[in-house]
Amino acid sequence: MSLPPPPAAPRPPAHVAPYVRALGAEAAAEFLLAFGGAEMAFAAAPRAASRLVQAVGEAGAARLVAALGPVKRRVPLAKTWLAHVLAARGLPAAAIARRLRMSDVAVRRALKAPPDGSTPGRAARGRPGDPRQLPLL
Repeated sequence: MSLPPPPAAPRPPAHVAPYVRALGAEAAAEFLLAFGGAEMAFAAAPRAASRLVQAVGEAGAARLVAALGPVKRRVPLAKTWLAHVLAARGLPAAAIARRLRMSDVAVRRALKAPPDGSTPGRAARGRPGDPRQLPLL
């Protein structure tokens, strides 16, 4: 009996997309869970003893440096996207809340929002706009 394939990861927001392209969705999620919110130096030639290389390996570190450039930057938290990734893995809201250090209410709210951070229009949210309002564009 074979296991079903893992669920597809949700579409990442723009600030997370370089990490997902470089590492893949699952490895990017683990990387963001480990280093999100912290400042990290992405050196052009990372040493084997660096935390970056220890976390993602030499090949992953090289792909991240190629995607982000050799700079020092703060790793994004991306809690909404991570909540969607963890929910796709089958974790309940309470477990996601503990993992992301959020309340269960905030997790449920994050799971209602689009994972890529886009905001649907008023009509798409079920609230009709004012018919007297002219379109801006």
